[in-house]
Amino acid sequence: MMKNTLMLLFIMAVMITFSMDLNGQSSEENMKEKKQVEKTEEQWRQELSAEEYRVLRQCGTEPAFTGKYYNHNKEGTYTCAACGAKLFSSDSKYESGSGWPSFYAAMNKKAIIEEVDTSYGMRRIEIKCARCGSHLGHVFPDGPEPTGLRYCVNSLSLEFINADKPH
Repeated sequence: MMKNTLMLLFIMAVMITFSMDLNGQSSEENMKEKKQVEKTEEQWRQELSAEEYRVLRQCGTEPAFTGKYYNHNKEGTYTCAACGAKLFSSDSKYESGSGWPSFYAAMNKKAIIEEVDTSYGMRRIEIKCARCGSHLGHVFPDGPEPTGLRYCVNSLSLEFINADKPH
């Protein structure tokens, strides 16, 4: 027991020394990620295209098999198109056959808010960006292992950062 406690204290000291969290982000990056984005709907209208606004702020959906990331297979990170928060890694992206980009896990579960959506006579779980509240899509319990989840996301809700390019 004492040995485990000492090891834990050592690891925490190392993390603090190097200012890194468990996801490998620096303290500065971590603070930037966690800072809430608060804008008026008018500000969002000015910053987003009409179609982005419809999807991100009005919970719209782009047509299946049309989004720029539906058949996208590059290595990197998918961020929120509205605020830049890191949401999904290409490592968890898979072809679900649904017509939208699908992921079996979020990069950080705290980056996504889940809410019950009863629109269109259905009961689904809507996913939103925790940082800015923008609509991303829905999560379903029919995905592959290891999570069994399918985060079904609109391409318009995402931006992509290529792993080969510095950010």
